[in-house]
Order: sequence, then C-alpha cells, then structure tokens
Amino acid sequence: MTLPPLRLNKNEDRRLRAGHVWVFSNEVDTKVTPLTAFQPGDPVLIEDAAGHALGTGYVNPHALICARLVSRDPQYVLDQSLITHRLNIALSLRARLFETPFYRLAFGDSDNLPGLVVDRYGEIAVVQIATAGMERLKNEIVGALEKIIRPRAVLFRNDASVRALEELPSYVETAVGEIPEQVAIEENGVRFEAPLPTGQKTGWFYDQRMNRARFRHYVKGLRVLDVFSYLGAWGLQAAAAGAESVLCVDSSERAVEGIRRNAGLNGFSERVSVEREDAFEVLKRLRAARERFDVVVLDPPAFIKRKKDIKEGTLAYQRLNQMAMQVLAKDGILVSCSCSYHLPREDLKDILLKGSRHIDRFMELVEEGHQAPDHPVHPAIPETAYLKAFFARLLPS
Repeated sequence: MTLPPLRLNKNEDRRLRAGHVWVFSNEVDTKVTPLTAFQPGDPVLIEDAAGHALGTGYVNPHALICARLVSRDPQYVLDQSLITHRLNIALSLRARLFETPFYRLAFGDSDNLPGLVVDRYGEIAVVQIATAGMERLKNEIVGALEKIIRPRAVLFRNDASVRALEELPSYVETAVGEIPEQVAIEENGVRFEAPLPTGQKTGWFYDQRMNRARFRHYVKGLRVLDVFSYLGAWGLQAAAAGAESVLCVDSSERAVEGIRRNAGLNGFSERVSVEREDAFEVLKRLRAARERFDVVVLDPPAFIKRKKDIKEGTLAYQRLNQMAMQVLAKDGILVSCSCSYHLPREDLKDILLKGSRHIDRFMELVEEGHQAPDHPVHPAIPETAYLKAFFARLLPS
C-alpha cells in the first residue's frame, strides 16, 4: 500500500526519533505536503525534511496534534491486523498482572495504539476513541476485540470532551450485543456495580486500584471521610478493611444512589453513610460543626484540564486540601490525589506542605502512589504519567 507523504520541516524529526509519536501542525512542511490535501484520519507516510521515512501514521489537518506515528516500519499501516497484534501484546501484560478480566486493556499511546482506550469488564468491552484516525477504524477495532477476547458486548463511550480537539462528534453507541445498565465488578474482595452507559468516563476508575489496595492498611477501627466518592470505591474499601464508620460524599444524585446500592451489596449499610453535597461545602460544614475524621480521602476530578486552567485549578487544589486538613484528627491520615497532568507531582507535594504549615500541623509523607500498571507510562510522553497520590500523616506541631 502506497501512502501519501507527510513531510516535516528541518530538524522537526528529532522528537520522533527520540521516541515520541506526535506531530504538531507547525512542524509540517506545508509547502511540500499541505495539510489541506488530507482528510481527517487519512493514513500517511511521515518523512523527515530530506524525504527519509520515519514511519506510518495518520493525520488530522484540523487538530493541533495533526499526526500520530503508528509504526516505525513503513511496511505496516494501522489496520485490523495491526490493532489485533497490539491488543494481544497489551493483553499479555494484563493477563500477567490480574487474575480476573477486569482492567484497562489498552491505554492509547502507551500501548502503541494512539487514540484508543479499551476497558474490560469481564465479557464486556468499553471503547473510547479520541482521534480521527481511530474513528475511521471502528469496525476494525470491534473485529480485533472479537478475535482476542470474544466479548459478549462492546460499547463505544465516545462522549469525552477531548474528542472536540479533533472535531469529532460526541456519542454513546452499542456496537455488539446488549449493554446492561449495571455491570458487576470485584476489587480487593469488595463488590460493586458500575453504570457503563451513563457513568463517569467508562464507568469505573481502574487507575486507582493499587492505591486503594494500599489504603486498606490505614483505616481499621477509624472514622473515614471519602470526598468525591463517585461509587464508593475508596469508602467501601475502608469499610471492608474494618473502618469504624465511613462517610461518602458526592454531588451527583446518581452517584449517591450507586454508593448506597454498593454499600448494601457488601452488607456495609450500617457503617457507611452517604451525603449528596458539594465537596467544598461539606468540608466547610463539617469544620464548622467541629467534626473530625481519622482518615480523609480526596480523589477529585481534574481541576486542570488545559494549561489555561493552571492558576485557577491550582488554587482549587490548595483550598480543597487545606479544608480537608482542618477536619483531620490529631494523628490523621490524608490521602490526596490528582489526575491533572498539568499539576506536577512536586506541586501537589508543595500544596500539601503549605496547607499543613498554614494550619500549624507537622506533616510527614508516608507513601506515594501512581496509576495502576494497566495504565502504563510512555517514557517519551509525559502526559501519560498523570495520576498522583500522597498518603500524608498530620500531627500537632
């Protein structure tokens, strides 16, 4: 198959040769290969300024990241065969790590499948596509999944805001079988039900799996507050690990209903209480009431989604963490998380330090957490290392 070339400007191949896979629109020699000549998702042969092949990829002339390298071998193009091969490679890692088929099967660039995320819920696969190149291959993606994991059902959750960057429409679509309203999940021996068609992202957050497992060591016999609880993933793990009581808080009525249902599934209804309230408001109210918790978990959504959000988002993280510290008991544990790539790990650490000093508490960092290994990091793409978690102990000064 002969592919049309996408020629780069002089020296703009350095990042690709160093391991990256993105091409930005200002790196393209538009005099030789005008972007207007391409349709979104077109396969291309990416070349350096001298015309030497760097590999194959796909293009979107409307996007800032206008091309993504798929293979450094020019004989391979992105088709069902290559998708199947790479999903098999991704599967081999997950099968080694997890005893049951509940995990992120494909994590985009980190699994050499740019623009594609697949979460597996037993016999159900939930697919998220973020790029025009992958959007063109929906049928091939389904075909590859049917070949390697034989799913009973496949759901496209193509309603993420990132699709707007590629001028792609937002939709939720069942491609194979029937998707139930709720799917059963078990994590660390705790049972949950997650709403795949209507839940956040793909319905569940596998990326915090290992951090929640570590969290269980900190809660026995203690009073726990789980803020931004969603379906109770942290709070119910605490109850299972012997917490005396757990308060789960979320602003979504649907999430609150899900927490109550999941607490009931595990027989935790007497020890787990649930409140629907804004996180900042509930922390303000609890402080005013002089309530104190032995352990507080903060696992908020990304306050910083783009660079322009950094100032406002950083202030939100600062305010949230300081308010959480103010409802911690004398020897309390704060688990503070951020999924904002644009908030570096060191900045979150600094936020915690400043918050502890502001309320005149001594803080020691006990553990640091990262995203689970089914969300591997591409070493040349810092954006793939996004999740941060700190386990901090706060004591009187």
